[in-house]
Amino acid sequence: MLARLIAQAELPRRHGGVHLVTLRAIVEEASELGAARALDRLGLGDTQAEEDLGELRELLSAWRDAKASAWKAAIDWLVKGVLALLLVGLALRLGLGEVVS
Repeated sequence: MLARLIAQAELPRRHGGVHLVTLRAIVEEASELGAARALDRLGLGDTQAEEDLGELRELLSAWRDAKASAWKAAIDWLVKGVLALLLVGLALRLGLGEVVS
């Protein structure tokens, strides 16, 4: 198809130019051919590629959710630890350590 469009574009017009429609068709055909070739090189040219990409997106989303949850839990534990140390320090400062002993 691309070869036929290029041959058609080489045919002279009245004023020696090429039809804009022919040039657009050449660009479109070349783009589709290049995209298909790139997908084949990436291993995404088969019929299951769309399903595979969907699964990869779900996996990436789950990874992001897990990472966010882990950070939230770590910060939560850190804040609780600092508050516990603060309470222990305050209790010792007020002399409540002797009451517990």
